Amino acid sequence: MHRRVRRYWSLHVCLVLCSRGDIMNARVELGSTSAAAFADEPLRCAIECDTACARAPERFECFRNWHSSVIDVGLKGGETITFEATENIWQLGDIVLAVINASPDHLLRWEHKKKPAVDNWVVSVKDTCASCTTDSASRRRLHLTNLTAPHVCESEGRLIALFLPYHTIDAPLQPEISEDAAEFLADYLTLLHHNLSHLRRSNVTRVAEATIHMLAALLLPSHEKLAQAQAPIDAVITTRTIRAIDAKLADPALTPDYLCKSVGVSRSRLYRIFEPAGGISNYIRRKRLLETRRALADSSNIHSIAQIAENMGFTDPSTYSRMFKREFGLSPKEVRALGWQGMLQSGSPDMNPGDSGNRTLNTLLVSNSLGMSIDS
Repeated sequence: MHRRVRRYWSLHVCLVLCSRGDIMNARVELGSTSAAAFADEPLRCAIECDTACARAPERFECFRNWHSSVIDVGLKGGETITFEATENIWQLGDIVLAVINASPDHLLRWEHKKKPAVDNWVVSVKDTCASCTTDSASRRRLHLTNLTAPHVCESEGRLIALFLPYHTIDAPLQPEISEDAAEFLADYLTLLHHNLSHLRRSNVTRVAEATIHMLAALLLPSHEKLAQAQAPIDAVITTRTIRAIDAKLADPALTPDYLCKSVGVSRSRLYRIFEPAGGISNYIRRKRLLETRRALADSSNIHSIAQIAENMGFTDPSTYSRMFKREFGLSPKEVRALGWQGMLQSGSPDMNPGDSGNRTLNTLLVSNSLGMSIDS
């Protein structure tokens, strides 16, 4: 997706997630920095770990020790010469989101401890490719348990894990969750992870509340809980719709009716969710214009401007040219000339890592359980 639409829609998703509750009051002032300015800072990692800090033979033991007070982790298949993994942890109010990136060659086995240091719900999901949709494999990605309940799960590659204090969800220790609900929650956690770089401190409280409402609504569905979880539910529907659009962007059969059937949402709800983007039809049109812009700037693409436009459903060259210039401020010819001269380049904002200090996953979870969240 083009940077402009990606940033625009990621911001919209954050707004959807944060559409309820008051803005968090910053609790500190640093020098002349106001509380409002502090709250508007980007969210940063509370903890960043990398096994590369240890000698190769000691790296897995290093990884194991990161989690030693919370959960037992083993390496299925025996010893390994080295073990490459990183773990980034974000503090979101009273909940914690951990993202583990390990080599897909290593199969990890996670098992409960007899006496864990904290009593938390854990929701984990393997972050597979974005193209995975509704097959049975994607439904098995999610694992939901309580740290005090007997459980075993396995993972390889990237794992996203959400930790919530036990008191936040009033559910049995080993709750049942339907396949559809599990898939929906897996999509939500993946969405939350992918949008962390767009979050501000002022978003944190709302996102944490929305996440708790989402989990409660899926585990113990009721009219009240579903109403409270409406914002994160809309965010997942938005993401699924965008995936469906990307898959058939050049197809003339891509219509609001098709999306309603594909995503399983009513026409009125689809229109309401995409209203901030100017409507679903306007969003599709913009995506198609962006795709032609990318193709025009690609010096290896030798198709004519008219052919590129027609491939995206723009059959009238003059109408296409007017829409393109209104959208980007340049004509298709000007974009092609600049692109072929190497003058249209995209970049990405840098993210400064947070200062982890001496924090560990265990200290964060203990603090949360005591109602003493550590500000990241």
